[in-house]
This record gives sequence, C-alpha cells and structure tokens, in this order.
Amino acid sequence: MRVPTDYDNLGFEQACALDPEMAENYLAHTMIGDPLADAAVEVLSAMKRSESTKLISAYMTVPDGNDPPDAPKEVHALFEDAFTPPDWLDLSALTAGIHMFHRNRKMVVAGMLAGVLVEGFSTNISESFFITGKLRDQGVRRLQQNNRHMVELFLPGGMGPLGDGWRLSFRIRLVHAQVRYLLKNSGEWDEDALGVPLSAAHCGYAITAFSARLLKHMRSLGAVFSDEEAASFMTTWRYSGLLMGIPDSILFQGEQDALKLYEVGTMCEPEPSAASVVLANSLVNSAPLVVGINDSVKGQKLSQYVYKVSRALIGDTLANQLNYPKQSTFGVLPWFRAQARYERFILRFFPKIARKSNVSNFTTLLSGSWFHDEGITYHLPDHVYAEESSEW
Repeated sequence: MRVPTDYDNLGFEQACALDPEMAENYLAHTMIGDPLADAAVEVLSAMKRSESTKLISAYMTVPDGNDPPDAPKEVHALFEDAFTPPDWLDLSALTAGIHMFHRNRKMVVAGMLAGVLVEGFSTNISESFFITGKLRDQGVRRLQQNNRHMVELFLPGGMGPLGDGWRLSFRIRLVHAQVRYLLKNSGEWDEDALGVPLSAAHCGYAITAFSARLLKHMRSLGAVFSDEEAASFMTTWRYSGLLMGIPDSILFQGEQDALKLYEVGTMCEPEPSAASVVLANSLVNSAPLVVGINDSVKGQKLSQYVYKVSRALIGDTLANQLNYPKQSTFGVLPWFRAQARYERFILRFFPKIARKSNVSNFTTLLSGSWFHDEGITYHLPDHVYAEESSEW
C-alpha cells in the first residue's frame, strides 16, 4: 500500500491498535479520488465553460437522467451512477430526521460551526482549502453555501430525485472532482506527502463529522431526540455522502460505525498545520458576517462567544493547537442545555409563543444560507485560486 508521508506517523500506529483494518482502509483511501467523477470532469474541462454548464444543467432537469444529445460516455456513466438509488434507501424514513433537525436548529448550527467544521479543518482537509483560497478569499459565501446544503437536506422532499438537497449533494461531487483536477495540474499539490486532493478518505471522514459527530455535539448542547430520529438523520447524511461520490468502502453504515471511523481517521491525521490554524480561526471570525452582522463591535463579541462555545465542544488540547484565545468555558454547555430545556417547556405549555420563536429561528437559519435569484447553478471553478476563478 502506498502511504502519503504525512500519514507515516505514530497516530497511524495507535489507530491500528484500535482497529487495524479500518486504519489501513483509511490510509488506502487517501490515494483514491472519485474515478467516475474525475473521468467526467476531465472530459468537461475540454469544453467551453458555457457548454459544460449547459450539459450538466440538461441532465439535472430530467428525473431519470436520460442522455442529452451528444453526451460523452464518461458524463453518462457519472449521471447513471447518481440516478441509481441504493438498495438501503427508504425516503419515507428520512422524515423523522427532518423533524429532529428543525426542532433543534440552534444546536445544529452551533454544533456545526463551533464543533464539526473546526474539527474538520484541524486535519489535512484544510490543505486544499488553504491552497485554493476558497475559505480565505470567499469565506462568507463558502460557509453560506455549506449552510444552504444542510438546510436543503432537511426540507421535505429535499432528498428525492432532483430535490434541492439531492442536487446540491451531487453538485458538491462535481465541484470536488473539478478542484481535484485543478490542484493536480497546478503544481501546488504534493501528492507524495498529502495523498490525492479531496480524497475519498477525507470525504468519508467529513461525512462522519457532519452526521455522527454533529449528533454528539448537539447532545452536549442540550438537544433531545429519539434513536429513530438519530438513525433517520444519519441515513440522510449517508445518502448525501453517496451522492457526493464517497465509495461504499469508506461510507459509514450507522452512527456507531461513523463515530469509530471518525476516531480512527483523527488518529491517522497529522497534527494541525499552519493551514489548519489559519482556516479554523477564519471560520470563527467569519461567523458574524455569515449571519449578517456588519457592526465591528457586535461582530467581535459574537466571535469571542463562538470561540468559547467551540473550545467547550472541541476541548482545550485542540483549541490550543489551533491558537484559540485563552478563555474559561465554565458554564457554557450547562447554559446551552438550560436554554434547550426552557425552549422545550415553552413548546409544551405555550405553543403560540414557541411558534413565533420557531419562525424567527428558521429565518435566521435561512439568512445564513446562500440563496440567490439564479437558483442552483452548475458552474464549476475554472482556476485553482478562488480569487482568479470565475464565480461558481
């Protein structure tokens, strides 16, 4: 097995002690991208940008994935794969997860922003973001796009064929393949050290964080949900991961499997790099702008609070590695849990007040998401550096 030099470390040995098969599988997938999407993007890259966008859009307007005229066989193979649902998918079973998501919106957003995304950037996942500059140069838009994807996954019908959650998941697959293509041809990426850009290992790791790790943070923040709701939430993310091109060989089966994969992957990853420090702190400091706070004083207060919540979720060791400001987290999580209990009390005994609060929370969630008049577009980046790429 070819192992990137960044992963030849003590952490891999520790991961092997925990689960040698999973650890070796994780490292093997650092050298795997997405063969179907990579082949399709190579063909699309030879076309004019307007032509490739038109071709993708044509596929995304028919429910059965029928070929538009003159579609290359590589593109057809990719869409045929996307339009073939897995045997385990039951769309009706996703409803419980939708209800849970919207009942716990505050904890979802806090857990994602202050926990999951920061933890993801503490790994080598940060390297592709750092090189391309997408989070640095267009950080607010990138985070709002991430929020939009999450919101659409958990709207009724979002994961049905050509639902907006379905389409945004598949769009991510195309974007990942295009960024892999650009990075591999840029001279900026060290494959011997880092593995394949946006590898299957990193995508498989990320989807465990968005799902099982997020559930863990939500519980810490006071969210309450049933086993059925948790399983439904996990299934939604699992199907989204499949649409993103994550192979079955590293796509989690359920919550416990995902948590173990997350733990093994974290062990295998090297210590946070300078890129991790830059991106994690950029993420926290972008939070006020994402939700529309432009006042510098209010924005700084919110950033400091996000730092505090994040430190409470990710722990002092990782927070210190990421150069977080020194802060006490005493009472942070108990306060969140107390607020969650209060909101459940209001929902039970004062439903009219709760409905007004729900509308306000949902509006805030939408305001932090990327919605625009064009709807979902299928432009792909055409330069490795975000500041030099056409808008996508």
